[in-house]
Amino acid sequence: MKHRSFLKPSVFALGCFFILNLFSVELNAQDLKIEPPNWWVGMQTNDLQLLAHAEDISSYQPELNYAGIELVKVHKADSPNYLFLDVTISEEAKAGAFTINFNRKGKKNLKFIYELKQREKSAEEYVGFNHTDAVYLITPDRFANGDPSNDVVKGLKEAKMNRDNDYARHGGDIQGIIDHLDYISEMGFTSIWSSPVLTNDMNSSSYHGYAITDFYEVDPRFGTLDLYKELSQKASEQGVGLIMDMIANHCGSEHWWMKDLPFKDWLNYQELYESGQNIPNSNHRRSTNQDPYASELDSKIMHEGWFVPTMPDLNQRNPFLASYIIQNSIWWVETLGLHGIRQDTYPYPNKAFMSNWAGAIMEEYPNFNIVGEEWTTDQLLVGYWQDGAKNKDGYKSNLRSTMDFPMQMKIVQALNDDSKGWGSGLMKIYEGLANDFYYAEPKDIMIFADNHDMDRIFTQLQEDIDKTKMALGLMLTLPRTPQIYYGTEILMENSEKPGDHGLIRTDFPGGWAGDEVNAFTGQNLSSEKAAFQLFLENILNFRKTSEAILEGEMVHFAPSNGIYPVFRIHENEVVAVFLNTNEGKTSLDLNVFEELDLQDTLFQDILNETDFTWKKELQLTPGLSVFSAKL
Repeated sequence: MKHRSFLKPSVFALGCFFILNLFSVELNAQDLKIEPPNWWVGMQTNDLQLLAHAEDISSYQPELNYAGIELVKVHKADSPNYLFLDVTISEEAKAGAFTINFNRKGKKNLKFIYELKQREKSAEEYVGFNHTDAVYLITPDRFANGDPSNDVVKGLKEAKMNRDNDYARHGGDIQGIIDHLDYISEMGFTSIWSSPVLTNDMNSSSYHGYAITDFYEVDPRFGTLDLYKELSQKASEQGVGLIMDMIANHCGSEHWWMKDLPFKDWLNYQELYESGQNIPNSNHRRSTNQDPYASELDSKIMHEGWFVPTMPDLNQRNPFLASYIIQNSIWWVETLGLHGIRQDTYPYPNKAFMSNWAGAIMEEYPNFNIVGEEWTTDQLLVGYWQDGAKNKDGYKSNLRSTMDFPMQMKIVQALNDDSKGWGSGLMKIYEGLANDFYYAEPKDIMIFADNHDMDRIFTQLQEDIDKTKMALGLMLTLPRTPQIYYGTEILMENSEKPGDHGLIRTDFPGGWAGDEVNAFTGQNLSSEKAAFQLFLENILNFRKTSEAILEGEMVHFAPSNGIYPVFRIHENEVVAVFLNTNEGKTSLDLNVFEELDLQDTLFQDILNETDFTWKKELQLTPGLSVFSAKL
């Protein structure tokens, strides 16, 4: 086994520390905070760091005695209520429990029992999502309410539910996702990305999950840790992997440590926070990560300014916090058997830290995958973050995938532009894809029609079904890793209030008892929505088995007369995709594609179950056409 140390002073910030699950013998649970709940033998890393939080715990002297485990060093924090313990777990350490004693003269000693678990599978078996997957993004509170008994949990700050309020909790939960795994799988999705389900004990708008107040606790309004594990396991049994949404940049303002911060630099602008002064928000100038001319001021406010006032900005330059975040991510991968990580607000934390974070995870799980959110429409900035990019500053991200906001924008702009001039209309897509030369690996970039933070694609495309089909059909056949937001399959929209996040995250019909419309079963679903649902199901399931789409080369031809032709070709299969923005049937001269040598090839129309033989001319209907042939 390969081992590495994260605790050398010169590289401490590059590594991860690990906090072990300790059960108090002589303290009540509410008096002691130990994170994380457990660890494992046989990990790549052998150096761990335990964190303990309890009143005046820094005055205690810890000791342990277990074969293969060594307590190397004890660190005190600025707060007397924390201790950080450097521990080494050798190759000889066996799974089991051991006691850590905390001794203090004149006081009753404290004892903690910690469990080292056996790994359920090897690191190589943690296989991440890739371009062969189709990812289904879910906002759990708005998808399905599988367990009404946890809708309101006493003791939490937002202890009510109101489906009439777009920003209140609606009751969707983990059980609701489990209940509809059949639907997700049958639609053709192979991965689920759920927005965070960890505790958000905030006063309002806690439903979205991005203001975490405990990084190791499942929000009881969503379910339990065991239920989260069950979701991962049952999804895997259906061939669907689980991608976890993680946040390295910030926590929620009600996080338990905010009333007792370990160090004076645990947060950015912590001195202002503790003195009650105004704290700068981030300027959101993400380009400062790459800008050779960026001022120190702009860079500082970008990285250290708070995302919003209710989301304190974490200071990853503090080595203890940096290690905490890395270790937390590894703990969740191992605990849930994850299929991948989606990292929120990727460019906002310290970028050296993000390289270390991704590197630590990918070293532990070499076949894993992580996608980072870089919300920019500039392909240069997106490409910078992908592993393998030849960056002028030498930056290595260790990040395999990032999000294709540039192509999402170009597709929408192109389909909403009826003009056919040079550089307009469909040419925007053609020219955008030509820039794929810049990406280290285009197929690992995650493309999407919309997500939980932007208008629904049906709204963006002016509620035009043909345009929406063209957008999704193209995205699902490009050399990309596609992601679809829940409800897109039934043309969910937010046209009444563009930009309204609460409305964007509308309840999925049929997810609640008594719903008049049920999109899971088709009950009372309009014919228009049902037809679109079937369209997406067909193309998703076709994609799963098409070697041309999954592994083939791409050839596209410059749009002409309102038609954009795209081909995917792999050995003995070819897929032809045509976007036709004309209003009526259009005659297409097939001689243009002579270089592809398709003459007399029999093609099947995968959307309409008809076929045609490739001759001199093809009559295209308006919108999307997808044809497949065996060569």
